[in-house]
Amino acid sequence: MTQSPEEFASIVLDWFDRHGRHDLPWQHDPTPYRVWVSEIMLQQTQVSVVIPYFERFMASFPTLADLAAAELDAVLAHWSGLGYYARGRNLHRAAVLIRERHGGVFPEDFAAVESLPGIGRSTAGAILSLACGQRHPILDGNVKRVLARVFGVDGWPGQSAVLAELWRLAERCTPRVRAGAYNQGMMDLGATLCTRARPDCARCPLAGRCVAQLQGRQRELPAPRPRKELPTRATTLLAILDPAGEILLERRPPTGIWGGLWSLPETDVTASDVASIADWCLDRFGVRPEWVERLAERRHTFSHYHLRIELARIKLEAYPSRVQDGVGWCWSPLVRVGELGLPAPVARILADLNRA
Repeated sequence: MTQSPEEFASIVLDWFDRHGRHDLPWQHDPTPYRVWVSEIMLQQTQVSVVIPYFERFMASFPTLADLAAAELDAVLAHWSGLGYYARGRNLHRAAVLIRERHGGVFPEDFAAVESLPGIGRSTAGAILSLACGQRHPILDGNVKRVLARVFGVDGWPGQSAVLAELWRLAERCTPRVRAGAYNQGMMDLGATLCTRARPDCARCPLAGRCVAQLQGRQRELPAPRPRKELPTRATTLLAILDPAGEILLERRPPTGIWGGLWSLPETDVTASDVASIADWCLDRFGVRPEWVERLAERRHTFSHYHLRIELARIKLEAYPSRVQDGVGWCWSPLVRVGELGLPAPVARILADLNRA
């Protein structure tokens, strides 16, 4: 280390006191519940994106008891557009478990917090340090970047040996007192100065002690994830309207992409094959389409692949005999689909259809 852990922490805390972020919504009344929700939302998502989602979420579910009592659909509707929907499902599941196992009170024991769905070592440490003042190191993406640059840690942080070294540094540098302020300061440094693309070394309090800055290696550290060409997959989504103009939505399986959300029915039939789509409707619903219209193709990129979405709009000639509202299916007026939990690309498709 180029300086003692105590000296490092002192520099970070002094900078945080003068230049850190102190007015984020979850910093007001930082209860374990509010900090927990914010930390889950902030996983792989920028603060500026999270703030309006957090405020809407808190307005609807102001307490842990409110979240535990809510329907999953209501929770996912508030998550729509935020992405990584397993976070929303795990948040709701964890709230129910806290109600059942901990009397509805967010636990303050590290092992108990880390065992909850969607919470790992770093998130548990962040919640307990920021909300409860406990000393726990954290290692989110921002902190990894600061530590890798300051101490010259080579390699991609996703590799086990590199990650272990970063955890060792995080543990050594986290102070015994004001651990929450220190952790927030490290996150703020990474988010505002030690950024991935254009680090502002001239304003960084650690610049004179930073291996990356002294060696001109800011672009090299931390090493990026090894590049891998993303494959492209294809599917066809069907916007199926009944004679009254309501649209059919199907709940996705609980695991996999868009797990647990409402979406348009999916088929392997290509959108341009009108005859096959008509046969699909007859087989699935017992009625034929009055008409089938192919719509413009859409594209969406996930972390592991690109998705090419073919799209067809279908008007059924009669009310289907084989599909009723219930588990797995629902008919909804287009103007009300926003009340349900929808994947962002599907929400955009439905918004376009509503404007058409």
